[in-house]
Amino acid sequence: MAMDSPDTPTSQAPVCYRHSDRHTRLSCSECGKPICADCSHDSAVGQRCSECAKPKGRNRVVRASDLSRNSFSATPVTFTLIGISVALFVFGYASPDIDDRLTEFLALGEFVRQDGILFITRLDNVDPWRVLTSAFLHANLTHILFNMYALYLFGPRLEREAGSAPYALTYAAAAAAGGAAFIALRAGETTLAVGASGAVFGLFGVWLVATFRMRGNPAGRAMFNQLVVLLGINAALPLFISNIAWEAHAGGLVAGGLIGFLWGQLAAGKANSVQIRTAISGAVFVVAMAIVVIL
Repeated sequence: MAMDSPDTPTSQAPVCYRHSDRHTRLSCSECGKPICADCSHDSAVGQRCSECAKPKGRNRVVRASDLSRNSFSATPVTFTLIGISVALFVFGYASPDIDDRLTEFLALGEFVRQDGILFITRLDNVDPWRVLTSAFLHANLTHILFNMYALYLFGPRLEREAGSAPYALTYAAAAAAGGAAFIALRAGETTLAVGASGAVFGLFGVWLVATFRMRGNPAGRAMFNQLVVLLGINAALPLFISNIAWEAHAGGLVAGGLIGFLWGQLAAGKANSVQIRTAISGAVFVVAMAIVVIL
């Protein structure tokens, strides 16, 4: 959101591009046009005018308050992530042998098989790609229900507003950062990690930064407060429930928060904002993977 100096007289402020009788200090984060409160559409990447708020390839404006109408055509990355995660869980649940193989080849950890039995070994030299594949595996029904529900709640709107490419790279960057944090803080332990929590917490991080910027309006303030409460609850869970990879949560949250901050600083109001957001998310992903390789 762009804003004039607080001491700028109202009479000298620009007028809304659609309402010439309304002076305003708000401007569209995509095209920069001055907009009044009635023409402002809140988004995860700033406040937009009605034209910039239109979904690509459609003629209908979707306001930020409209959180419904999620579909595969509108948010393909989110539904693909959910579909793959659910499919792998069903396959593993249906067959203990398949579950064993999925753990061996996809989970974040190190394993050795002796006499047909899979053993977890010390976390010392993990295959880098496991920080991504492990995000598609889940330990039990409660685990996958929580993660997929959170992904469904927070993913589609972010994908619509940021773009599918930067959204997908943000998810991957948060998963990689969460895996890197887990490996760094659990090095030498006989342990493993599975689940999309690190990636989902990355989405929380993006939204936390975005809603902090939008906390001046009731909708943004309400969502920011909800996120703070949700994160507080999740931060306290490891104190009462064992086997929670809080390291992955923290790593994903930091990566998502960094991406959201850089989006706001470098991409908002630019004509090529989607490309800039893609580059930012891609850069964070590369750095996170480099850390995993070094570890």
